[in-house]
This record gives sequence, C-alpha cells and structure tokens, in this order.
Amino acid sequence: MIDLHTHSNASDGSDSPRDLVLSAASAGVRVLAITDHDTTAGWAAAAETALSLEQPFTLVRGTEFSCVYVDNAGHRIGLHLLGYLFDPEAGALRTARAELRENRLGRGAAIVSNLVAAGHPITWAQVEAIAAGGAVGRPHIGQALLESGVVSSVDEAFADLLADSSPYYVKKQDMPVENAIKLITQARGVPVIAHPWARSRGVVLTEDAIRELVEMGLLGIEVDHLDHTVADRERLAELATELDVIQTGSSDYHGNRKSVRLGAQTTSEPMYRRLIGAASGIELIHSDRR
Repeated sequence: MIDLHTHSNASDGSDSPRDLVLSAASAGVRVLAITDHDTTAGWAAAAETALSLEQPFTLVRGTEFSCVYVDNAGHRIGLHLLGYLFDPEAGALRTARAELRENRLGRGAAIVSNLVAAGHPITWAQVEAIAAGGAVGRPHIGQALLESGVVSSVDEAFADLLADSSPYYVKKQDMPVENAIKLITQARGVPVIAHPWARSRGVVLTEDAIRELVEMGLLGIEVDHLDHTVADRERLAELATELDVIQTGSSDYHGNRKSVRLGAQTTSEPMYRRLIGAASGIELIHSDRR
C-alpha cells in the first residue's frame, strides 16, 4: 500500500512520528508520506524509525501547506497544498513555513480566547499541552473541549464550536496558492493539491480554478480521499487525466483525532513512480531491508 498523506503530533495528529511509521508498517503500508501542517519537524524521527525497520519500507517526506486561492470576483477559498520531497533548506520556502506556523499559533490563541470569553472551560495552556510542541491547530482545541466535557467528540467540536460559521472562529492568513506552488517547485519538490473537493469543509475550487493551478505549475491532484464522494472522485480522475497530472490517493490519517485508518485510500504504483520522478529536492528514505 502507498499512503501519501498522513499527520503526526508534529502538527495535529495524535501519533508521534516514530509511532506513525511503526503503525503504518504494521498496517501493511510499504510507502508512507509524512505531511504535517506547515512543518518538517517530524521528518527526522520518522526517517530514523523507517531506517530501523526490518521489513521493506519507504518514507516520503513532505508538508501540507495552508493556502488560499482568490478568484476573479475576489472570493477567497481556503485549500491545502501537499509539497513532496522538497529541499527543506530552500530559504524562501523555509521562511514561508515559519510564517504559517506563527500564524497558526496566533489564530489558535485567538479562537481559545473567544471560547473562554463565552464561558467554555478550557485554557490556552491546556491546548499547548495537547499540541506538545506541534503546530497548533483546531484539532488540539477540539481535544481540549472534549477533555473539558464541553463536547462528546472532536467531530462534534468541529461541527459546532470550531466550524467556519461559528462566532468563535478566526480566519487563517494563508499563503497565496500560486506562491506555494512556485516555492515548492523552486525547492525541487512536487506540489499536489489535497482533497480539492472536500465539500463538507466549505467552498471548493471549480474545475476552471484547478485548471488555472495546473497552468501555474501544480503537478498533481489528490483524487481518492474519504471526504470525496464517489462521483467527485470519478470526475477528478477524469480531470487529472485530461490535464495530464499525477493522481494520488491517501488516508489523511490523524491518529485518534479522526476515525480513519492508515491505507484507507492509496496511490497506484505508476502514479507514485511519476511523483518521485518529478522530485529532486531530497532523497527517499528506505529501510535497510528494502
């Protein structure tokens, strides 16, 4: 199995990078991408663990970038861009990651402040403890709400208190997607749009917008994702074929913060080979038993 989109507790997953790799190997995943939000902090521990495995295993290092697309009418659409195998020392991209992480921190603190002002019994210190040094995100706030008895699940928190329509919500200052595509490409990585038609998350890109991103240098579309309907997967696959870009599938695993298993959706071998063939920023990490 090839799973190219997963998260550790370096961002908003619950598993450590080490446990993420071990769990993936135990689940039968033979190629795993670690793609935490706006950070490479989990790369080293994940790579060390992958190298120690006594079974064939390959680690793909990547990051999921928080981005925004602005259409011709000025409407802003939030989206996520997966960057694979880019050079982490590329200066402009490194600066952009730091800015995104700083914004995540400020935004998280503002959301918590709004919730506390409304009488919800959580604290910023509690959220920071749950994040444990990772890039703070709404899942950490959802976990704090769960632990404090405000909600019965993190999913409930997202459906109500943490929803985009909630009075406590604070917008992110995301990177323009055209900038992200350019910076990932300059760092010799591969930009792939994550779950572009996850309609339950809000407004999504039109087909024309996706075509525009491909013209900007987007190299792939995450087609098979649990937040995509069957009909949308079929149409995205047709669109990817039409645009001659890479098609990926992945779990978007977050450990116990989402009810999805590793390898729930996968990428085909030919598409994986095409992806790694397009990258030259860093090498793959292979176990000694590969």
